[in-house]
Amino acid sequence: MTTRRTLLTTGAAALALPALIRPARAQDAARVACVHASPVENAWNSRIHLAMQQADAAGTIAYEFSEGVAATDYPRAMREYAEAGVDLVWGEAYAVEREAREVAADYPDTAFLMGSSGGPAGDNFGVFGTRNHEAAYLAGMLAAPLSETGTFGSVGGYPIPEVNLLINAFRAGVREVRPDATFLNGFIGAWFDPARAQEMAIAQIDGGADILFGERIGTADGAQARGVKAIGSLIDYTPRYPETVFANAIWNFGPTIDAILSDIRSGTPVGRDYTEYSFMAHGGNELAFVEAMVPADAIPAMEERRAAIRSGAFTVPIEADEPA
Repeated sequence: MTTRRTLLTTGAAALALPALIRPARAQDAARVACVHASPVENAWNSRIHLAMQQADAAGTIAYEFSEGVAATDYPRAMREYAEAGVDLVWGEAYAVEREAREVAADYPDTAFLMGSSGGPAGDNFGVFGTRNHEAAYLAGMLAAPLSETGTFGSVGGYPIPEVNLLINAFRAGVREVRPDATFLNGFIGAWFDPARAQEMAIAQIDGGADILFGERIGTADGAQARGVKAIGSLIDYTPRYPETVFANAIWNFGPTIDAILSDIRSGTPVGRDYTEYSFMAHGGNELAFVEAMVPADAIPAMEERRAAIRSGAFTVPIEADEPA
């Protein structure tokens, strides 16, 4: 795996792509380059980064990446990877939708897979959305009987559909068990600002919330500071907050990688929506919880609902409107 930890800056100088020095791999290993807008330690990016590292270690891909790439540099980074001959450019087009699509159109023989709120384009611009909403729903079911106040909080980054549907799914899970629940919500206006997320979490606790859904890093810090419980999103926060985080709505990006690599190898156009591979039926999201931290009588109903989700007998509602 080739890494590039240096953050990109605006300027005309070309990016110095790293030398490709790696162990011998299978002949069909695809060169995959990721352009991360945030540091790879950021929760969302870390899930893609981990899945790419695992595929690289397995010899399925040869992985290289850039991180901390500003929107002004983003199209340039995409172009340079495409010019370098990678098979797949992965990215996050949320702040650069038009520019990302223009780059892909200029390189029709290169596959692009972008986190996006829009649809695919042409034969080579595929998209995906984050969908750990099913696990968030199940976490809500477990959270419902834990609250003493009946008020549940949530802290998000921006009110885009991928974030809204996650918070709304959590709320729907709570309501299944506790129809009279009330909710507080706030957006910090950033993808990575733990201090701001902590501040907002504490404000919601002061407003009566005693269970928090942390779509953003920092929420659990606020919960821990005030002695209430929290739910993590995307990654497992329990080891970091063992007395605070009782459940995590985990996202697995591996199935999405497998799906697009299969299309690339078979020559199938990748200009499609790969969001379905984040669903529980494909192993794309899962609930992890600490059994000792939730009421025992809350678990059977949740497990029954989890089995129904996996089998397709129950579909978690997707509500993309901004939660109040």
